[in-house]
Amino acid sequence: MKEVSTKKITLFALTWPIFIEVLLHMLMGNADILMLSQYSDDSVAAVGVANQLLFMLIVMFGFIATGTSILVAQYLGANNRNIAAEVTVVSLAANLLFSIIISIVVFLFSSKLLLLMNLPIELLSEADSYLKIVGVFSFVQALVITMGATIRSYGFTRDAMYVTIGMNILNVIGNYLFIFGPFGIPVLGVDGVAISTVTSRALGLIAITVLLFRRIDETLPFKKLFTLPVEHVKNLLKIGIPSAGEHLSYNTSQIVITFFIVMMGTEALTTKVYAQSLMMFIFLFAVAIGQGTQIMIGHQIGARQIEDAYKRCIKSLKLAILISILTAIPFAIFSDTLLGIFTTNPDIIALGGTLILLTIILEPGRSFNLVVISSLRAAGDVKFPVYIGILSMWGVSVTLSYILGIHFGLGLIGVWIAMIMDEWLRGLIMLRRWRSKVWVNKSFVNTKPAKSAS
Repeated sequence: MKEVSTKKITLFALTWPIFIEVLLHMLMGNADILMLSQYSDDSVAAVGVANQLLFMLIVMFGFIATGTSILVAQYLGANNRNIAAEVTVVSLAANLLFSIIISIVVFLFSSKLLLLMNLPIELLSEADSYLKIVGVFSFVQALVITMGATIRSYGFTRDAMYVTIGMNILNVIGNYLFIFGPFGIPVLGVDGVAISTVTSRALGLIAITVLLFRRIDETLPFKKLFTLPVEHVKNLLKIGIPSAGEHLSYNTSQIVITFFIVMMGTEALTTKVYAQSLMMFIFLFAVAIGQGTQIMIGHQIGARQIEDAYKRCIKSLKLAILISILTAIPFAIFSDTLLGIFTTNPDIIALGGTLILLTIILEPGRSFNLVVISSLRAAGDVKFPVYIGILSMWGVSVTLSYILGIHFGLGLIGVWIAMIMDEWLRGLIMLRRWRSKVWVNKSFVNTKPAKSAS
């Protein structure tokens, strides 16, 4: 019987595949848009709007996957492997049912949903076609996300990385075939891109399903699905719903801030897009470290290795802060060159350079939240970060973005100062919470082996 031990699995071994996977998502996430730009600008706009709706679906599917990752890690740490297998089955069934309902709703009301986003009527046909094709098969993505979260919790982060690589390669090949029509293949445009996306995800689902069954020694109790404890569903929701609420709050607050930036003018909006595109590569390391740390701490909490879990978070936090600073500095030094990749406008390059310079202060604060919130969540302390997050995102980031950026006329610099204050305030509060060790008794796993339905 294979054992998953956090003593044997190092942070580096867990984190580097997650890093590659997240990087691929960042680089390839807009593959449809980039390749469609060679086909039609209208098609790019249509798919772009449809993808905004699809991204919200992924956030919704992710809340069960987040709960799965933490619960499985805690049960594995407690050596309750049969219970971990039960949680896997329950989470797959729950996300499948939930995603099928969502898929049907998207298919039936796709046009109305797109019109709610003020989509120009001339783009509706292509956007509706894309949303229907990809949306009706969104349950495939929900299963891929859930299985990926499970496999990572078992320590096999490379498996999830390989599947992501394969899916991205297949998607790009499919896009090329259907957009440019080599070898006499019909040019299908937006429909072709949708078919390529769905096909690559379906093949990814097959691959990750095979890996799931190979990596888990215990027989997954699908036959006993309706006799498994309801407690598993309750725990998944206890973790997932607050996590989803935090993500939705953040995304909504960013939409409001973007609205403020639109009031500053097109040049400001363009600068913001370019600057944040570069910033993603700076906080990518902290994202990977946070996810790897979450897996390790989940195992340690399940094994009641409280002091090891406490130290792991602090060590990961120091590492994430150090790497974010060391990454941000060269980005700031070479900001003119990097921004020059996107534009030749000297005003955008100058302002963007200032924003990247401020990022040296911003990103260490973000590291606190990416690492410590993941650690608190892994320990079962899921509500506190959400409450503080919502208060700070809206009370500090949104409010001060308007006051500094619009009222006092500081523009984007004012918005960046507001984001810095938000990240550091939340981060320091989260660190204080971690140091208080309030989370010690919030584990979802009993110290005694849980009763299994198998």
